[in-house]
Amino acid sequence: MSKNKRRPIPRFQHPIIETHCHLDYLDDAQLLQTLDEAKQVGIERIVTIAVSPDNLDKVVSLSASHSQVWGTQGIHPHDAAQYTDAVEDKIIVNLANPRILAVGEIGLDYYYEHSNRITQGQAFERQLQIASDANLPVVIHTREAEHDTRAILENFSHLLPKKGVIHSFTSSLDLAEYCLSEGFSLGFNGITTFNQADNVREVVVATPVDKIVLETDAPYLTPVPYRGRVNAPQYLPFIAEKIAELKKLDIEQLLSQVYRNSIELLFTDNSAQ
Repeated sequence: MSKNKRRPIPRFQHPIIETHCHLDYLDDAQLLQTLDEAKQVGIERIVTIAVSPDNLDKVVSLSASHSQVWGTQGIHPHDAAQYTDAVEDKIIVNLANPRILAVGEIGLDYYYEHSNRITQGQAFERQLQIASDANLPVVIHTREAEHDTRAILENFSHLLPKKGVIHSFTSSLDLAEYCLSEGFSLGFNGITTFNQADNVREVVVATPVDKIVLETDAPYLTPVPYRGRVNAPQYLPFIAEKIAELKKLDIEQLLSQVYRNSIELLFTDNSAQ
């Protein structure tokens, strides 16, 4: 399908919450355009995610400067080798900001293994403890690390009353069922629209609708029919459509439920509401 024939982005009645993207990758002009385009298609709130020591303060600044933006604080497994006591102190201080909603993006990534596995596990555990101490949900990344992700969560899940979300879920149905049984939500994005993602769609079908949240992971993972372009929150309606189709739900019914899920997961008991 050519660019000129791509279907316009639909605008639904119910507002949508973008639970996971990376706005700090944008310059000022791109950011303003992205926020405006998202608003035009009904994206009411956007959560931008911290991943490294270099963007912790940037996420706080973005969340403070734009009324529809909130943020998180955490170190991605790729940058686990940069996790220090000083970085941990900064995360803890920044979590006191009412615009910061969760500890993340944290977890394990054995696909790229930019940081060694022991270091990843140590950073993951320390940040889970921070979330427990702060009574905040977590945003978890796991890739090719199912056994160790589950082993660590088995030690910490009971300490996390707010639980959290396993974002960009691409792992097995077994891990999904474990995480759901522990009270975690699953985040689904443009991968659900990819031709070769039957495994992800299987998990969507098996996931209770009250445990689903929507995300783009922008600027990555642009959904069909806009694959090939840089991803942005404005493409969330296509992800919502696919999930509604898989769950055999009316789109407005789906959007109403996942909106409530996102509020409960990230915004409940938070003064930023």
